[in-house]
Parts: sequence; C-alpha cells; structure tokens
Amino acid sequence: MKFKEISKLLCVVFLVTFKYVNAQQTDQPKPNILWVLTDDQRYDAIRAFNKILDGREMSALGYVESPNVDKLTQMGTTFINTYCQATGCAPSRASMITGRYPFRSGVYEFEYHNNQAEHSKPSLPEQMADLGYETLHIGKLGFRLKTTKNGKLKSAEVFQKNIDFKQLRRDGLTDWGKDWFYELDGKKFDKPIKNLEFFVTPDGKFEYVIPKDLESKFIKYKGTAITSVAKYDLFRKYSKRDPKSDYSGIILSGVSSRKAGKTRDGYYASIFEDYLKNENQEFTVGSRTFKGVNTKKPLFCHIGFDFPHTPVLPPASYRNRFQKYNYKVPAFNKKELENMPKQLKKQINNAYSDDFTYEEKQKMIQDYYAFCAYGDALIGEATDAFIKYSEAKKQPWVIVYVCGDHGWKLNDHGSVSKFSSWEIDSHNPIVVVSSDKKSFPAGKVVRDFTEFVDIAPTILAASGAKLEDEKFNYLDGLDMAKIASESILLRDYIVGESHAVTGPRAFIRTKEYVFSMQTRPDKKRGENMDWALHASYKDLDPALYDMKNDPNEINNLAFDKKYASIAEKMKEKLINVVLGDNRIEVKWGGKRGDGTEVFRSNFAPGAHDYKLKL
Repeated sequence: MKFKEISKLLCVVFLVTFKYVNAQQTDQPKPNILWVLTDDQRYDAIRAFNKILDGREMSALGYVESPNVDKLTQMGTTFINTYCQATGCAPSRASMITGRYPFRSGVYEFEYHNNQAEHSKPSLPEQMADLGYETLHIGKLGFRLKTTKNGKLKSAEVFQKNIDFKQLRRDGLTDWGKDWFYELDGKKFDKPIKNLEFFVTPDGKFEYVIPKDLESKFIKYKGTAITSVAKYDLFRKYSKRDPKSDYSGIILSGVSSRKAGKTRDGYYASIFEDYLKNENQEFTVGSRTFKGVNTKKPLFCHIGFDFPHTPVLPPASYRNRFQKYNYKVPAFNKKELENMPKQLKKQINNAYSDDFTYEEKQKMIQDYYAFCAYGDALIGEATDAFIKYSEAKKQPWVIVYVCGDHGWKLNDHGSVSKFSSWEIDSHNPIVVVSSDKKSFPAGKVVRDFTEFVDIAPTILAASGAKLEDEKFNYLDGLDMAKIASESILLRDYIVGESHAVTGPRAFIRTKEYVFSMQTRPDKKRGENMDWALHASYKDLDPALYDMKNDPNEINNLAFDKKYASIAEKMKEKLINVVLGDNRIEVKWGGKRGDGTEVFRSNFAPGAHDYKLKL
C-alpha cells in the first residue's frame, strides 16, 4: 500500500473515531445542578470549615451547628480558601452571576445596571438556558439588572422561572417583611408608604410596625411597634448617633413570629420541594401559579436563602436551644482605630456595636448562630429533595453550596455588618458535590485560592460547556474542577473591590498578607480613573495586615518601614490589576439603571496573571 493511501486511510479512521467519541460525549446526559447561596453567613458558622481551618469544630466564639453542610463536605470537595469579590450583597452577587470582577463588569455597589451596555454579556442562568437547561430561581437574587424593551425600562428576567421573595412576602408567605404599600386596609394612597415593616402571625395576619407615622394614619396600629418589641423580644441596632428606638434600627436579635418551616426561608425550601413534586403540572404559590419541573430538560436551580441576614429571627425551637450557650464576644480595643484607614473607620462608625451591653451582645451572637443552624436544616431539606428527584430519574447531579455572599461581624473590630475587606467579611468557602465523585471527589479539601468569579465557569463546565469557546472568553474565573485537580495555574493572590459604605476600596490577598487601599477619589464613574497612579501613598489610605502574626487583622502595618517593600509590591500589583487591566466603569443612571456609557482604563494589560512573589 502506497504512503498516500495509508495516510488517507489513517485520516478516515481518525475522523470516524473523533465523530464517534464526540457523539458519545454529546450523548452523555447533562447533570441537574442546584446552586445554594446564603446571605451574610460567616464561615465559622460551619463546623466542618472550622475543623479544616483551625482544627476545632466550634467557632472561636462558641457553639455552632451545621450537620447538613458538614455532610456535603463529606460527600464532595470543599474549597476552603474561597473569597468574595465585594463585601456587599449586590456587587458580590453580580460577580457570581456574571463571572466577572467588579472592575470588569462595572458593578461596584448597589447600583442598577443595564444589559444593553456594550460590554454586557449573558448572565449565568441565560447561558444555562442556551445549553438546554430549565432555569429556576427561588428567594433572594440581588442581581439588579435592567433592560429596555419597546422603549420602556424594566427589570431583566434572567431566570425562566423566578419565584422571587418580593411577592412571597406580599402574599404572607413569610414571618417578616418590608415593602412599599400603595394600599392598606382598603385605603389607597396617592403616594406609597415606603419601607413598611410587618410581622406575619401564625394565622397569616399582618402586624404593621414601622414607620412611625403609620400610627397617625391608622389608629388601629397605634402601639404595635412597641408591642412587637416585647412580643418578639427584638433588639434593634443603636448607637450614640442613632439612639435606641422602637421604630428604627436593623433587627440584630429576636424570635420569629412563626414556627420553623413557615418563615421566609422555610417557604423557599418547601416551594422548591413542591416544584420537584409537581412534574409537568401547575402548582400554587400564594397568589401565583407556576409550572412544576420540566422532566424533559436538565435543571439549573438556584435557591437564594435570606438567613442569617437581618432581621435575625430564628424560630423559637432553635432560639431556645441556643440561649443556653454562652459565647465569647470578640474583644475590641479602641487603640485599633489609631492606625485604621479612614475608609474602614467609616464602616466601623456606621455599624459600631461595642457600646452594646454584654447581654445584648450575647443575644446578638446566640440568635445569629441559631439562625444559621435553622438555615442548615433547610439546606438539608432542599439538597435531599434535589438528590432524591435526580436519582429517581437516573440523572447525574451537582450541588454548589456557597457560604454567604460575604461574611458578617459580631463585634469583630467593634462593629456589626460587612462592607470591609477583613477576613471575617470576605472569606466564604464553597462546597461542590457531584454524583459521579470524579471532578469533585468526596471528602477532598482544596486549600488553593478560589474566588466567587469561579462559580459561573464551574457550573458552566459541569453542564458540558466548552469554556475555551469564544462566547465564554469574557469570564474572569476558573473552573474549580481544574483547580481541584491542579491541572491549571494556581493563584498567588485574590483581588476584589467594593464601593458601598466605605467608598471605593480594593484589596489583594495572599496566603501571608492582605493589602487594601482607596481606588478612586469619589464615585463619579469615568472620571479620574487613574487617580491612584498619581496619589500619594498616604492619600491611598492603605492597610496592610500580616496574616501569620496577626490573623485577626488588628495592626495596620502599611506605614511600618519593615514592611515597606511588601506594601509597595502589593500596592503596585493591585493598582495594575484593578485599575489598569481592562477596567470598566459605567454611568448606570442611578436607581433607573438606564445608563450604558462605558469608560475603560487599560494602562497595564495582562497585569492580572495570578503571580505575585513577595
């Protein structure tokens, strides 16, 4: 046989083999995927995480309870050193759903954004729909996307089925709610009552408590705010600037008005179970009707739990158990403020908690961890139902659990809330479980850095998407399956940026150090984008913490001469990455979100290479 004939034969064999293998891969069923996200959850609320990180099951503060997430860590792979990109709800969730850093999406805080900006790309659920999935969202999403259709601005629906929390609370499928009311007790208003807060009783009645002027408009509600404080044992945040009041302050402690399972998070779990049970048929959720699971399609389901976000209202069955535990309150020495950056001081002042009494701090911590324990039970209900459905259909499945969109302080640094780049605000481990145990082996712990921008590419890759295709080249994150197998470049650092409360501030974190600084002189998008290049070091309001010797990030070393070289290298890298490597800023148009004008800064292209040697 001549050489040319042999070559042709080999080519034919190769093509036939390739087509066969490709067909085999195509015929592989796509896994059902469940993505579970909690809100404001500290990593130390999970026993398994504490054991991995510190060698003990309990938090340094005291008793915690998490049997269901602990079980997930045994079933799958824990990415213990995952960090969020922004320590505020909306920008953090945007980084997950878009797969892009804030400085690549232009979403830095709670602004409404528009999908018609020229750099906009399809969101994760939209990409999943294109891959043939039925997409479902239940609960809190926090993705503030707008679009324009037929000349009118409206919210962009990125999930095919959206069982959102807003209508659920209006229907009374909750224990607590806050909303704008255009009508009350049959009386219509020319202007709505804004931020009307209410509790829902076990028999479904609404108890309206805030705002204060509600009592002057409706005599029947006079005194309900004061009554609710005693009835639900409420502890509302206060400060020297904002004294104690029955009519203001986020609820840091209290008891739910309803029993376990009938709270807002309880309804999220039970609605998800109803969705899976009602195959190809309609079922009712409050005032709305939805169609149950489409058995002809693979599922991509997202449950956005609200717990343990304020109001912290665990059901009585959980609260009573946790009140017997005494917690170690994080100590705060005001000397920490002396070297604290101005921007971080601003967050502390806005959410100062060290003036609370010891009893108030205890209640705050007890109820927070009780709420987390209750939420863990709901996660167990949802994941068990999902696995049961998938296995009954003989379909592969994947679960992605994300511990909080960011963390939460419980008097750490003398405050509550989030919005800062400290460890307790930004460290949020992820657990991925797959039915085949191959990409995400059971019981495996990955200690290499992962980030929230990895969530979208990981879910897409698990669904069969080819991330090397051009349509996915906008994704900033990495496939966590490849990080687990160490088949791709591993990170020396992670980065993030957030503008909420503190003002524009970015951070870069290695295993040894974390450095943060002010990135912009103000929030005027598209102006002075290179300000940090020319600003003095002092004006950058820097912070540097040595994580090995100061794990609680108390001593700011940014101006310590011994650390000058480290601070300079981290500053230079951070500036080049977040300000100089294809930075995006957009004038979104405020609350309307109709702006689409894009501004770019690209003076250090390729700077974000994951490499940083100190």
